[in-house]
Amino acid sequence: MPKLILITGATAGFGRAIARKFAENGNNLIITGRRQDRLDDLARELTGKYNIEVLPLCFDVRKLPEVETAIASLAGSWRDIDVLVNNAGLAVGLNPVHEGVIDDWERMIDTNVKGLLYMTRLVSPLMVARKQGHIINIGSIAGREVYPMGNVYCGSKFAVDAITKGTRIDLVAHNIKVTQIAPGAAETEFSMVRFKGDETRAGSVYKGFTPLSAGDVADVVFYVTTLPGHVNINDLVLMPTAQASAAITHKV
Repeated sequence: MPKLILITGATAGFGRAIARKFAENGNNLIITGRRQDRLDDLARELTGKYNIEVLPLCFDVRKLPEVETAIASLAGSWRDIDVLVNNAGLAVGLNPVHEGVIDDWERMIDTNVKGLLYMTRLVSPLMVARKQGHIINIGSIAGREVYPMGNVYCGSKFAVDAITKGTRIDLVAHNIKVTQIAPGAAETEFSMVRFKGDETRAGSVYKGFTPLSAGDVADVVFYVTTLPGHVNINDLVLMPTAQASAAITHKV
């Protein structure tokens, strides 16, 4: 029986890989993001290749009215969301706190924390009404260990950790699973965004070791949804073999 999966931030990186993983296993999708052209391209790719249904919704998770409008637009079986993957997130800048860029802070907090909360607030009642569902929050090793100049990004991911735990407690009586997936170093657009398009700085992050790929993370996200109904993976950290902690990676 195919499931209906809603994935935020599906236009690149983890989100796009997660969409492809669920699609190749026959699931229907609601894919969201801020770039309509990328959403449309992905929808065409997945419907054509896997003969599934895909609904692209273009909106910004940071803007509550847009989130409200998007979720309110769902009709019929599109409201029967089995899995919500709160994937949309980013790191911007790498500065000590006394030199921090306020706009960078706002973008990270609004996306990583408030966007996740907006989506959860609007989708979880649909799950509660059906007494079933699974919410998967994409956290980070940065939500477990603070590293130099990671201040606000780490803070936003520590918040994801706490919100995930609190959500699990609040929804346990409604038969809703809540999982956090916390990756370590992964080569996606992440560093390009963090370094604001500086290809040299972004590329140097992954030199000398094999980082996680978006597909690696997608495999794990998919796996936690395949377990029996009475089994939930609360929390899962995955890192490259060469990475021992948030700040220690063996490079050759």
